Amino acid sequence: MFFTTPTIMTWARIAAIPLIVGVFYLPIDAATRNLIATSMFVLSAVTDWLDGYLARKLNQVSSFGAFLDPVADKILVCASVLVLVHLGRADVFVGLIIIGREIAISALREWMAQIGAAQSVAVHMIGKLKTVVQMVAIPFLLFNGMLFGVIDTHLWGVWLIWGAAVMTVWSMVYYLRKALPEIRARVK
Repeated sequence: MFFTTPTIMTWARIAAIPLIVGVFYLPIDAATRNLIATSMFVLSAVTDWLDGYLARKLNQVSSFGAFLDPVADKILVCASVLVLVHLGRADVFVGLIIIGREIAISALREWMAQIGAAQSVAVHMIGKLKTVVQMVAIPFLLFNGMLFGVIDTHLWGVWLIWGAAVMTVWSMVYYLRKALPEIRARVK
């Protein structure tokens, strides 16, 4: 099931990542770059929801799609956070927290799957909430201006990305605590 409609949408999200990053190297004004990158990110985030919905609705859920979808999300978030750090719109500490957590929890989930304990680190509501906050903070920081003339997206984005960083640590602690009994049992 490499080329179902939902999987093609996930592949498109992966293909959009270098385009989102590349926009900031175009010889156009900053406001236009910001708008293009923001629009592409938001479209990618919407396809993340849509591909899961379509996979269930069209009965095209596959183990490959279940693997690829979170990988695409993590690469999209990590690449965007790196761009924001590079542009000085996000603190490097936030970047380290978010990217470090993604690597650590992905490795933990892989290991737990290998030992047959994947359910102990299944996605939880705190992880979903963290993702939602990230997916709002990142386009706000990519846009980096006044939205509708009243919303300072940079200010809100900074607060939200720090909130996402706190939730990132919280969710990592949650998953590590859930895995701790299995870890203890294996290290003896």
